Amino acid sequence: MRGIGGGFMLHWLLTLDISGGPAPWTVWIVTAGLLIALLVRRYTPKRARRLLIAGLVGGNLGFLSCALADVADAFGTPLPPGVSLWAAGAFAAVGLGIGSLWDSGIWRRVVAVLTILAALLSAALGINAAFGLDRTAGDLFGISTLQKAGHLAAPLKNTGAAAGPLYRSWRPPTGMPRTGEVRLLAGADRIPSTAGFAPRDASIYLPPAALVNDPPALPVVVHMMGLPGSPTPTQVKEAGDRFAAKHHGLAPIVIVADQLGSERQNPGCADSQAYGGVDTYFNADIPNWIRTHLRVMTNHADWTISGYSNGGACSFLYGAQHPEVWGAFADISGEEFPGQEDPGPVLDTVFGGDVAAFDANKPENVLLTHPSQYRGHVAVFTVGANDHVYSEPAHRGTARSQAAGFAAHFYAVPDAGHVGPALSGGLDEELRVLAPVWGLAP
Repeated sequence: MRGIGGGFMLHWLLTLDISGGPAPWTVWIVTAGLLIALLVRRYTPKRARRLLIAGLVGGNLGFLSCALADVADAFGTPLPPGVSLWAAGAFAAVGLGIGSLWDSGIWRRVVAVLTILAALLSAALGINAAFGLDRTAGDLFGISTLQKAGHLAAPLKNTGAAAGPLYRSWRPPTGMPRTGEVRLLAGADRIPSTAGFAPRDASIYLPPAALVNDPPALPVVVHMMGLPGSPTPTQVKEAGDRFAAKHHGLAPIVIVADQLGSERQNPGCADSQAYGGVDTYFNADIPNWIRTHLRVMTNHADWTISGYSNGGACSFLYGAQHPEVWGAFADISGEEFPGQEDPGPVLDTVFGGDVAAFDANKPENVLLTHPSQYRGHVAVFTVGANDHVYSEPAHRGTARSQAAGFAAHFYAVPDAGHVGPALSGGLDEELRVLAPVWGLAP
């Protein structure tokens, strides 16, 4: 019983929403209460001067650390609005807590220590919410709480020969779930990697229409997240459920797969001796697994490769390299080419210093090697309207894809930078543009 209770508590903590709702607000309110309790006291000129200096020094250190991070391009993009305020506020509260450790009774020292800890936790939650990428503690630490995939609807024969668009013939059956499910592709359900690449576990989003008895064949999307990061499916599920709610439970099946292998390394979307067959994994292994495990449409027009940030560079590359596999690609706030943010390690480690091979792996050059092969293919580029780092690459990618023969679409996500809102808005636009292509909407 103790083990069951401990396991339940751990699962609850890992699935707790830390980007909004009661949990972060509770921490913020408690922190404010501790800070008030700390500051309500009798002041002497010396005590007031010490706390004022401590708070000002702390706040300025927090603000300065964010400014330096932006100057050094530590995150590859400007920090989201609000991060500097959270850092400055937290460091100011820490300074006040440290300043209160002197000339105080034991209870006030305890409150000071608790204020310091609560301020740091509050800032962590606030900054995480500003980035908007990690919704749960499990997402933040890369720990999956998903159930394994288990039974999936078996593939159907001749699913590419539909009589007409699915949205015309589909009638949601009684008892269809209101939302989709995300399951882990691990253990016996793991997608095998045949060329030496060691990806982290993928996951699969099944929309409501895929969870009924005898579900229809649906389009399929393979999606990649950014660097640093993990293949978390949270935003994919939210976007899929938003779409399904407006389309009678219909949405694509989405596999969220890992193109990195670890939190920090960058395999450049390519097969290499250093990291193994990343290209092979995405363009052979995953498609082969889909064909034998999922009830999906078989026409390549209904297969999409998608990615965000680092994953966006891979999706652009794979869509250009493998038109026989992918009928569309979606590049959400993507790098212009694999390794754009930090080309040195990719050039040296992945390509052994071979500049010609590195350049050949750039989508703009790959497009030139497949003349007349993109007719009927779709390219979707999205970027945050306030993302001044990746806006130009998205515009250039759109123009180059259109010139190569893609039906190319560009969309700027309003009021978004490079992080959470840009991803969620990009996913929504991807589904909106491709739904008529898949036959899920007029």
